[in-house]
Amino acid sequence: MNRLKGKVCVVTGATGMAAAAARRFAEEGGDVFVVAKDEDECAALAFPYALADLRQEAQTEAAFTAARAHRGRIDSLFAVAGASGRRIGDGAVHEMSQAAWDGTMALNATPAFLAAREAVRVMMAQEPNDVGSRGSIVLMASVLAEHPEPARFATHAYASSKAAIIGLARSMAAYYATHGIRVNAVAPGLVTTPMSARAAADPQSVAFAEQAQVLAGGFLKAGEIADAAVYLCADESRAVTGQLLAVDGGWSVRGATR
Repeated sequence: MNRLKGKVCVVTGATGMAAAAARRFAEEGGDVFVVAKDEDECAALAFPYALADLRQEAQTEAAFTAARAHRGRIDSLFAVAGASGRRIGDGAVHEMSQAAWDGTMALNATPAFLAAREAVRVMMAQEPNDVGSRGSIVLMASVLAEHPEPARFATHAYASSKAAIIGLARSMAAYYATHGIRVNAVAPGLVTTPMSARAAADPQSVAFAEQAQVLAGGFLKAGEIADAAVYLCADESRAVTGQLLAVDGGWSVRGATR
């Protein structure tokens, strides 16, 4: 406990993995501030929050201004906010419209960029802590970015948006290391969240999860992703940057056995 004691931790999103992370950060002593677009979901978490559609630059800037005003600094960002693009037409490339492509990128890559940008702006202006860190940023990728599953998850725009986030994390990590700012990403597999409800109701997807994510025996729990984020935000990982941490129960290393 207290691995995040005294740290101001911003979490984007207010359900699923974001909600689990906010609660887990608080358990570890973090001072949690939530940024999301739904007021009821934010209020249900009982942490200070600012409302913003993280696809919108001005709203994101205002939300992070409020986050900074909360305690005068931001020590960590876990940028979770994102969504499936299926409802707007994400799928196989030959069946996808440009609107579906653009919309899915806006749902995932844009919120990660804007949240990371605003966090970096705050972190660069603050003094390092006692281990020389100005802050830690953790972005949300997906196992699908590097380990596709064409038979069940042919969502090419979603996978591409998450691959863009990995590239963003690595390029940022290289640039901001000399400023004492770390940037990493986590790549979950199938996790029990509101976004995965469709897959969780599909017997074939459930069977796939049980086989591919053998260490978890099926769908992962949201708290398991939160645990990984705690490590990457805590000072114990102060020498870790530019890394992609897969939390997928074995999916990424079991492709040939599925």
